[in-house]
Amino acid sequence: MKRGISYLLIFAAGLGLASAFLSSRNPHAAAVSPSSTPTQTVVSAPGRVEPVSEEIQVGAPIAGKLAQVLVEEGDRVRAGQVVAVLDNADFRARVAVAEAQLQQAEAVLRRVVNGARGQERREAWAAVQEAEAVLENARAEMTRRRALHQAGDLSRAEAERAEREYRVAQSRYEAAQQRHAFVDAGAREEDRAKAEADVALARARVGEARAILEKTIIRSPIAGQVLRRHFRAGETVSDKGDIPIVTVGDASVLRVRVEVDESDVARIRAGQPAYVTAEAYGGRRFTGRVVRVGRLLGKKNVRTERPAERIDTKVLETLIELDPGQALPAGLRVDAFIG
Repeated sequence: MKRGISYLLIFAAGLGLASAFLSSRNPHAAAVSPSSTPTQTVVSAPGRVEPVSEEIQVGAPIAGKLAQVLVEEGDRVRAGQVVAVLDNADFRARVAVAEAQLQQAEAVLRRVVNGARGQERREAWAAVQEAEAVLENARAEMTRRRALHQAGDLSRAEAERAEREYRVAQSRYEAAQQRHAFVDAGAREEDRAKAEADVALARARVGEARAILEKTIIRSPIAGQVLRRHFRAGETVSDKGDIPIVTVGDASVLRVRVEVDESDVARIRAGQPAYVTAEAYGGRRFTGRVVRVGRLLGKKNVRTERPAERIDTKVLETLIELDPGQALPAGLRVDAFIG
């Protein structure tokens, strides 16, 4: 009896070993419990909220004192809208001087092109006719006195004086003719070329003066919102670009610039769902999707200030675009979760 029980135990053990062997050869034979299903891995990384246009710092191209700052933080601005004006009275005066010089040069050019006025031409022609009449009178007088001298009725001195008066009249007639020809003639090529060059130079000076004046008028390069105003009227700004006058951005769409650790870069791709959280908003999730994955690893720029944070690791910048209707302040540090 005991021997039979022993055989049964050995047979049952053999069946168990065979079943285990067959299960190992056919993995589909074993049932998988729901708890053993693998879960999707989520990549987490720190990030910073920014407008879709990124933050654009608007400064002055030249140094000076601010006469006006026309916007406040939170104001909506149009592309090209004036946001600030530097004190520019001296630059406006330079524009006025340059414009006056241009008008003067254009007047000289018109005079050269048009030549003398009709009144001047008529006056010159009248002088020619007068000189011609005097010449004819002097010629007749000289002829008469020469005949009287030959007849012995007039002295030689009187006859010679009449000849001198004739020669003077002849010279005046020739001078009047030359004067009329000069007044009536068109502009010389070299005179016109010089006048045109003077106009071009004066016009260029006007353009230069206006360009410098325009640099004192600070305009928004985009349509968006004033995120921050850094200066007030009366303060002096530099042209070094170290501190802008205002910071603007298009906040109609928000993005989060995420710095993914180099060990996780293989697990992210454009189009993945994502969400971000921030300490100031508790457990609220702000959803979005990955719209861009960088191609170059670099140094970290976002600091979480956590004790366990590593700052010597390489990161890959990734952009998450938040879904419409979600409002977060630009520059807010957040934790991003992708996948």
